Amino acid sequence: MAHRRPVKRSLTLRGHRTSVSLEDVFWDAFRNIAEAEGQTINGLAAKIDEARGDLGLASAIRIYVLEHTLAQNQSSA
Repeated sequence: MAHRRPVKRSLTLRGHRTSVSLEDVFWDAFRNIAEAEGQTINGLAAKIDEARGDLGLASAIRIYVLEHTLAQNQSSA
């Protein structure tokens, strides 16, 4: 499976523009999770941002995507 380098993507968190560098696989999963939860990408990013502590935002998003995916896999097993 070929993966590209992370791509810089723009977000707006509480009225401020910021960017995160994420691989396509994480960005696509992040968008799908936001849609499934009835949230905007910016809304979900803001929720993650509030809870991330010392982590960088991109890392916090990757961990959120991973934990969400693992939780879904456990509930369907």
